[in-house]
Amino acid sequence: MDKHPIGDLMSVTMEKIREMIDVNTIVGQPIMAPGGITLIPVSKVSFGFASGGSDFASKQSTQPNAFGGASGAGVNITPVAFITIKDGYVKVLNIVQDAPTTVEKLIDSAPEIIDKISDMTKKDKEEDK
Repeated sequence: MDKHPIGDLMSVTMEKIREMIDVNTIVGQPIMAPGGITLIPVSKVSFGFASGGSDFASKQSTQPNAFGGASGAGVNITPVAFITIKDGYVKVLNIVQDAPTTVEKLIDSAPEIIDKISDMTKKDKEEDK
C-alpha cells in the first residue's frame, strides 16, 4: 500500500512546531541586570495542532483519486515568572495575575526555606566548634 499524503502533511507540521519551541522558550536565557542581579524569564507554552484531509475522485483518468488536505497549529506563550539570583539567593517573582495555589506557594517559598535551613545548619556547626 502506498504511503498516504496525510502522513507527510502531519510530519511537516510537527517538524515546524519543533523548530519554533525548545527549552529556551520556556526557561529563557539569563539576563544580567545592574546591581549583580541575574533574571531568568519563565514562560508557559501551550499549543494546538490539527490536520485533516480527504480523498476524492479525480477528473483526470491518469490519477484514480486526488487528495486535499490542510494542517495548522497555534502557539501561545505567556510569561509567568522571573527567577532572580543575587548574592547566591534565589527567589521566584510571579507575574501571573491568577491567585496562586497551595502548591505554587510552596514552590515559590522553597528557595527561602532552603536558605533558612542552610543558615541553621551553619549555625549548628559553628556552635559545635
